[in-house]
Amino acid sequence: MSDNNVSQTPGQPPATLVTALRKLLRPLVRLLLSFQVSYPFLSTLLKSIYVDVADQEFSVDGKRQSDSRITLLTGVHRKDVKRLRDEHIDAATLPNNISVGAQLIANWLGSTQFKNEAGEPLPLPLRSAQSSNANDQLASFDDLVEMVCRQDIRPRVILDEWIHLGVAHQDDQGRVVLNTGAFTPDQGFDEKVFFFGKNLHDHISAGTHNLLGNKPAFFDRSVYYDRLSENSILKLNDMAEELGMQALRALNNEALALQRADESAAAAVTNSTKTSINPNRFRMNFGIFHYNSGHETQANTQDGAQTQQDQDNA
Repeated sequence: MSDNNVSQTPGQPPATLVTALRKLLRPLVRLLLSFQVSYPFLSTLLKSIYVDVADQEFSVDGKRQSDSRITLLTGVHRKDVKRLRDEHIDAATLPNNISVGAQLIANWLGSTQFKNEAGEPLPLPLRSAQSSNANDQLASFDDLVEMVCRQDIRPRVILDEWIHLGVAHQDDQGRVVLNTGAFTPDQGFDEKVFFFGKNLHDHISAGTHNLLGNKPAFFDRSVYYDRLSENSILKLNDMAEELGMQALRALNNEALALQRADESAAAAVTNSTKTSINPNRFRMNFGIFHYNSGHETQANTQDGAQTQQDQDNA
């Protein structure tokens, strides 16, 4: 579906869309060049994605697409279309450590036994222990892992990986402490690049939905200023992190509670009817980002200094 208010020359994309593409592709190309992803490699990758999207999302009345129609839509040669459609491309799977980690963090932040009265994640002893009240047992990291993983993964294995990634640490009492901002790890390229792809995919999907005029529109807003001092940037950066984490925790708590309620309702129907049901299930992603050119300039200056040092040492 297209927005009828878009002004464009027949056969040509809107000039404003091309301008936006140039802008959004620049940081992506910078990343690609930093990891030796060449233009020929990207061109080959784009060709396969063009064919796949045209095949899966631009069919007419649900009919199977012909190679010729995909060529017409994409401009990809018919021989390449046929070859690419015949190839089997494995779908990207969620790395197990990320899947487990995300569930553990969600439950740590969202379950009452792992939070204090202010809603902050409690430091957890590694193993269960009695509280000062003999009738109470303190929640432990073992309990958290068992809630999510049952007996599949030992808690110590997860803790060691989390410490390595900067997701958690142990305090001077040996308790496991969830680090601020643990929704994404500080270390570990594979983990960070997974969330990079997932979050940008969903943000661009929301923007595409809105630009195509689909209703209801997804919420997509930002606050933008361009004449700020370095001190102001630092203050706003701290504020963005604080408010952002508050919003993420609030959404996480509500989503976890709703998902548990949905699962309980489905189980109740199954038990009462003795029939297994498969209700529709949907996913959601709520993300927050903060960017400023001050951090970018500082990073570029450091990169330039390192490059000059490398040249001097050569």
